[in-house]
Amino acid sequence: MHTTPSRPAPAQAATTALTRYRLAVAVRSLVAIFGGYALSAACAIWLGHLLPALGMTRLDAVLTASMLAFVVHACAAIWVFAIAGTWRAAIGILVPAAVLAVGAWAYGGAA
Repeated sequence: MHTTPSRPAPAQAATTALTRYRLAVAVRSLVAIFGGYALSAACAIWLGHLLPALGMTRLDAVLTASMLAFVVHACAAIWVFAIAGTWRAAIGILVPAAVLAVGAWAYGGAA
């Protein structure tokens, strides 16, 4: 007896696709919120260490770095939803955040 593989019913396939879409949006939201925060915080710390070395006063450097961190977080959130793949968005946020964090740690440790 020959059996054919069962195919999901159209309603079940639509539900599966909807669930997958909702999960992708949830993951992107988490990456935008927490990954964007990590990226902006690492950028603010790195700039806070770098700008005084370039001649800014410490107060101006911290204020500039903090204001730019808001812009970085907003741009990261927009970029996460603009890029094609969810994994590509996560990697594109987390890798620069890690690089900036290591750079801030290395530069801050030397100062």
